[in-house]
Amino acid sequence: MSSLLLLAVGLVVPAVSSAMAQTYPSQPIRFIVGFSPGSATDLVARYLAEDLRQRLGQPVIVENRPGANGSIAATMVARAAPDGYTILISNASTMTTNHLLYKDIKYDPLVDLAPVAMVISAPFVLVVNPSNPKTKSVATFADFVKLATSKPESIDYGTGGIGNLAHLSFELLGTTIGARMVHVPYAGAAPAQAALLSGQIDAAFDTPNALPLIQSGKLKALAVSTTARWRDLPDVPTVAEAGYPSFATSFWTGAVAPAKTSQPVIDTLYKAIVAATEDPKTKALLLGQGNIEVLDPGGFAEKIAQEGALNAEVLKKAGIEKQ
Repeated sequence: MSSLLLLAVGLVVPAVSSAMAQTYPSQPIRFIVGFSPGSATDLVARYLAEDLRQRLGQPVIVENRPGANGSIAATMVARAAPDGYTILISNASTMTTNHLLYKDIKYDPLVDLAPVAMVISAPFVLVVNPSNPKTKSVATFADFVKLATSKPESIDYGTGGIGNLAHLSFELLGTTIGARMVHVPYAGAAPAQAALLSGQIDAAFDTPNALPLIQSGKLKALAVSTTARWRDLPDVPTVAEAGYPSFATSFWTGAVAPAKTSQPVIDTLYKAIVAATEDPKTKALLLGQGNIEVLDPGGFAEKIAQEGALNAEVLKKAGIEKQ
């Protein structure tokens, strides 16, 4: 290829990217969610979709594709055209643990998906059902530890799937308090919550959207997983405060696009998401799911890589091998 032709190509590519930025979006955008309706990830997606629909002037449609801890949705987005019209609204586990846990995973989060923005970070809340005969006398985290350590596998806990961060958090908790508990995976956090309410399981690390159930007395909050107490549960201690200072976990929700999506398109989405988090109405809704903690594409990519490395260590210590 001649130097003149190379120069011409070099001039055309930026021009095309600039044109894309000026015309994007020109058709509906799909937000793909790898978990069931009503989950924390789903709610964040719907709040953003409603805001961006007005902000970007195009329909933003939320599609739930639950299964395999978000892998089905992530694979779908990884294989989609990199044009900004198919976006994954993901939780942390889909991007930082699945590739460590599943042998047949069909996407590499660090290669096949391009970070757009982290939006929310939040604690897990350790909850039990006070109507469950096994846990009705559990009023504090110390009571839970006593029950969990009374004999092996005395607690059945539910999560949104194998390798979900709630699963890893329970594995870390079991190691921390010296208890072996039984994992019962579900196809999302919402079914796990329903199982807890019906007494099928004994405990869960739920998300802040469980607050109405906690306030109504249907669930009992024992501890939060982060190093600081949750603003809406000021009387509930952290696990660290309850005597286990080394314990701390959290989760996040963010947006990622297919790899090779042009930077101007990613920038447009990022700026729209930032504006959404600053809108009073949307901000209030998002705060119900966690702390608003927006990271730009570069910072988000670094966080995904760092947490993937940390989760690999947790899986190794827990003896969880690829399935």
